Amino acid sequence: MEVTALCFRLVMLELIFLREQVHNSYNQNRTFLRITPNRLQHFDATSVSFDCVGFVGLTHLKIIRNTEELNPSCDSKRTTSSCTMDRVYLEDSGEYWCESEGERSNRVNITITAGPVILDIPALPVMQGTNVILRCRSKNQSTNLGIFYKNDVPMHSTPEEEMKIENVSKSDEGFYKCHVSSIGTSPASWLSVGDQLFYDSNSKSLNVRILLRLAVTMLSVFLSLLVMGCLYFKKHKGTEEHSFLSNIYLLNKHLL
Repeated sequence: MEVTALCFRLVMLELIFLREQVHNSYNQNRTFLRITPNRLQHFDATSVSFDCVGFVGLTHLKIIRNTEELNPSCDSKRTTSSCTMDRVYLEDSGEYWCESEGERSNRVNITITAGPVILDIPALPVMQGTNVILRCRSKNQSTNLGIFYKNDVPMHSTPEEEMKIENVSKSDEGFYKCHVSSIGTSPASWLSVGDQLFYDSNSKSLNVRILLRLAVTMLSVFLSLLVMGCLYFKKHKGTEEHSFLSNIYLLNKHLL
């Protein structure tokens, strides 16, 4: 019984820890700026949307352009916390963020280019331990075979359709770009790596991790209880057999 109580206590502690982990992650990344499409580079004359997620009250989208802080011009607004530019231009490049009553979101450095190639690189910071895929895009095709560079150093010798970085860490941060032969080279953008996950499309990854950890914990406890149950049953059965054999022995001795 003491072992069972201990296992139950361990399960409760693990559940409390998982709840705190989710709660802390949510609080730390409750507000952020979401970019659609989710990338740092965009072709000119294309549509880009900005959404201030998690803010309460009057929220404004801000941009620093050539050291000047401005309110970007939106072609359409659903609320004060969202902005869509139907056609972006070179002068729309800059550092964007959301703010509301002293609360600020993450900053996102957006690059608008008139060139033929862009690097498909996430706008939101990538969580440590996850995977990220970089792609080379041209105006005529969604993806192209290209050479990927980090801090101006080529990452491979032959053109590839994508570059996958597994188990991302802080050491993977840097300026990335790609080059497509006979077409051109993309601008360079900074890949940011964070300790926490922003609650965007990547939140499924966090949910999977939590469920896996919970499943492993429950399986471990179940196996522990199963082993203890077998030991208890074996001990109890052995005691009963010993008592039964003792009674037969005494009965035979009495009869004799």
